[in-house]
Amino acid sequence: MKKLTIIPFVILLCFAFGCQGKELNAELEEFKAQAELEGQNKELVKRIVEELNKGNIEIFGELYAPDYGFYSPSNSPKPMSLEELIEFLKMILKAFPDANWSIEELFAEGDRVIVRFIFAGTHEGEFQGIPATGNKVDLSSIIIFRIKNGKVIEEREDANMLGVMMQLGMELKPKEKKEGKLPKPIH
Repeated sequence: MKKLTIIPFVILLCFAFGCQGKELNAELEEFKAQAELEGQNKELVKRIVEELNKGNIEIFGELYAPDYGFYSPSNSPKPMSLEELIEFLKMILKAFPDANWSIEELFAEGDRVIVRFIFAGTHEGEFQGIPATGNKVDLSSIIIFRIKNGKVIEEREDANMLGVMMQLGMELKPKEKKEGKLPKPIH
């Protein structure tokens, strides 16, 4: 009699552990797929930087989605389109012919890749209305790429543009005070 009671219990235990193994395998497969996707996304960003350093910005049409948006600073309400980004990069490459972007840190999580870049170049052409100075500049920047179906659909950048302007010889001065007018006190 005792043998008959134990057999269903053993079968129930085997079934429970078998199902648990299937759940763990499914979870492991999902984790592997996510890690593979994040690795592919990181490789895409590395390729973008390699092509940018070669001056090959025409490849952006292949690597970026048509409805792409670039937000700089990251909280900008209106994004720059892919066409506008390409024109901006052409201007940068003309102003800094020896431009070089180096990846300092690279992280991927889900559909996002976070990169800390250092841009370096010599100011040999006009840049945002500033004539060539011959000054060497470097710029620290953090960009969050959002990637969908193997293409960049969004970038959000925060960069030290004030530092670049100062390296180009620009000065930061306080606004001139208007004589005779004092601000109204706040109550």
